[in-house]
Amino acid sequence: MRQANKTRSEARELLLGLRSRGKRLTDQRRVILEVVRSTDAHPTAGWVYREVKKRVPRISLGTVYRNLKLLSGEGLLSEIQTGYFTRYDAKLESHHHFTCLVCGRIFDLDEPVDQRQEARLSSRTGFEVSSHRIEFFGRCATCVGRRRPSRSQPRG
Repeated sequence: MRQANKTRSEARELLLGLRSRGKRLTDQRRVILEVVRSTDAHPTAGWVYREVKKRVPRISLGTVYRNLKLLSGEGLLSEIQTGYFTRYDAKLESHHHFTCLVCGRIFDLDEPVDQRQEARLSSRTGFEVSSHRIEFFGRCATCVGRRRPSRSQPRG
């Protein structure tokens, strides 16, 4: 019951937020947002499309792309550019990411974000900083584990 109330409350908040900006919370937008919010995998538009299509069979890939762009533009999702793909993140509070260069997964990092960096940069350069993002790259724990040679195998 508590989860249902929370979901209704979030939907009402979204509806009011979009309406105040002259937009509607269509069923398609709501489902797209629910799908992105349901995962921490930072999905691509293609992944979102496949998941949404299970619930809205007649939706097109173009509709998913347009709505992801609109929801990002309205501040309800954030976009992460990764080489050839744009990925989407429903976690809107400031946070850092780690991208595995082997499997391509993106992980949220629960490290504190130092907001003082923006102030230091502004004072040194005169830039007006609105936000910042720090990304780390390497191999995730799973990919590191796959590359370790087995102790039972002889070397060389």
